[in-house]
Amino acid sequence: MMEKRRLGNTDLKIDILGLGCAPLGGNFVSLDYLQGAEIISAALESGITYFDTAPWYGFGRSERLVGDQIRGKPHVISSKVGRILLPGAVDNPGQFGMVDPLPFNPIYDYSYEGIMRAYEDSLQRLGLEKIDILLVHDIGTFQHGEENNRHFKDLKTSGHKAMAELRANGNVKAIGLGVNENQICLDCLEIGSWDVFLLAGRYTLLEQTPLDSLFQACSDVGTTIICGGPFNSGVLVGREIWNYEKAPQYLVKKVSALSSIANKYNIALPAAALQFPLFNPIITAVIPGARTKSEVKQILSWYHTDIPAEFWNELKEKELLDKRAPTQFI
Repeated sequence: MMEKRRLGNTDLKIDILGLGCAPLGGNFVSLDYLQGAEIISAALESGITYFDTAPWYGFGRSERLVGDQIRGKPHVISSKVGRILLPGAVDNPGQFGMVDPLPFNPIYDYSYEGIMRAYEDSLQRLGLEKIDILLVHDIGTFQHGEENNRHFKDLKTSGHKAMAELRANGNVKAIGLGVNENQICLDCLEIGSWDVFLLAGRYTLLEQTPLDSLFQACSDVGTTIICGGPFNSGVLVGREIWNYEKAPQYLVKKVSALSSIANKYNIALPAAALQFPLFNPIITAVIPGARTKSEVKQILSWYHTDIPAEFWNELKEKELLDKRAPTQFI
């Protein structure tokens, strides 16, 4: 059975190792329904029961597949709001990193009405009675640039009310954000209470910027963190992709330096990347994605790898890791 941690101030506990289900929607990878079903089956067989999905992943494909595979089985699921899927295929879905998405057109809507509709639509696609964790997806300037001002206003003036109502009425057990940046989390702490922030790519072996202010601000109010993107879009597992784009050379060099020390201790660098976030007590779970059944097994192997304290100490001594970052369980 997978170890579990409590989510924020709620009574909900989730696996500390979950599965990110963006690849199951065909995000940056060609993957059919049967392959996706095998991935979910392999995760369930290994004891993983927490799955994170979203309407954005394959424009509904991931939600449909995940719902089909976990229905009637013990599970915790998170999905997201902030986009509504309208009928009609988009031109050139590849520009969004989508391979063979469903024929829908995602439209941003962070208003009360938009969030309620997105929540209900997700239930239909999932074929599930409830969503355990509901996250506002991709709010912030990382996604929207200057347009974020109006989106954030919608969330502040009415969208958060919808989220809070769904939680208060017992429709969902926890609410939060699913984002890629620290600042929007800090901004959202000012507009209401949140149980969890699913933060992708910001607390990894390559970057520990949430230690500057975000983690303390979250700790002060009891908001915990789910660590998405522990491999920084793939650069920490040998792919030169970071933040969904080609990795800059300075980060490629840093990965090389990290790999050199990992090799010295006979450690697979992805094992360290996967385990590192979990040392921080504010992290509830880490959720890597898998593109094949064998990758699920590889992730489990990395998760169970023994890593000596000397490895982490050397990373800090060589200033490859923030000295404030916990590197042992407390």
